[in-house]
Amino acid sequence: MIVVTGATGQFGRQVIEHLLQRGVPAGQIAAAVRTPAKAADLAALGVDIRLADYERPETLLTAFAGADKLLLVSSTGPDDTRIVQHRAAVDAAAKTGVGLIAYTSVTGAPTNPLGLARVHRDTEQAIDDSGLPAVLLRNGWYTENYTATLPDAVARGAIAGSAGQGRIASATRADFAEAAAVVLTRDDQAGKVYDLTGDAAWSLPELAAESAAQSGKPVAYADLPAEQYRQILTGAGLPGFVTDLIVDADVQVSQGALAGVTTDLSGLLGRPTTPLSTAVTQALAA
Repeated sequence: MIVVTGATGQFGRQVIEHLLQRGVPAGQIAAAVRTPAKAADLAALGVDIRLADYERPETLLTAFAGADKLLLVSSTGPDDTRIVQHRAAVDAAAKTGVGLIAYTSVTGAPTNPLGLARVHRDTEQAIDDSGLPAVLLRNGWYTENYTATLPDAVARGAIAGSAGQGRIASATRADFAEAAAVVLTRDDQAGKVYDLTGDAAWSLPELAAESAAQSGKPVAYADLPAEQYRQILTGAGLPGFVTDLIVDADVQVSQGALAGVTTDLSGLLGRPTTPLSTAVTQALAA
């Protein structure tokens, strides 16, 4: 049995889709979710739907029962909350005797300067302390972190940020999800660490130029001081922890935090990662 947490989220759902495409029987996949009603489409495919609420650790014991492999998809929310949630999940995995835990960490986790890397380092340590066989999927930045709002940015004629000329070796969510499914359907993965990035790094000015070229409209990159960018995001109604994450990420990107490129992701996929130009096309067509 392969258990996938966060299965109604965009990433977890795509992992399950790729598992099915790779021939894993639906009855051998369990979707661990906080709101089972949201997984009705997965249930219709024959996927086992299990209640898994991080705030109710007892539900995790039931959700993880019988798991040969568990994909622990990192949760969302304030860092301190996520650390507690992840530790609860690792503890439940250990108590239920999960055969292998795969965790979606962050690229270069041990030394990554991003503020959010603290959560991933803590979780990796908790997994190590548990003694569970584990494989680490150290995901780089999702291209969608920037392209999800691209249509609005094109309409405004500007992409705002605080990343300067910093480069981002991102890949699409679909690329990372497919790679996770590949790992979950392979044997002998315990002890492996995959540092997953796109095949090429790009900058926000390049994203603006690509968006302009494809849309036929003028799009410029507006590089802002971090505090000014923070005020814009706050004014847009984003929660404080999300604003902090975005601003910190851009500042760290400007200093090279996400510029490193590896071949781990394309190696798992057996193909090149999705290029920025394709991701822009997809975003503008959405």
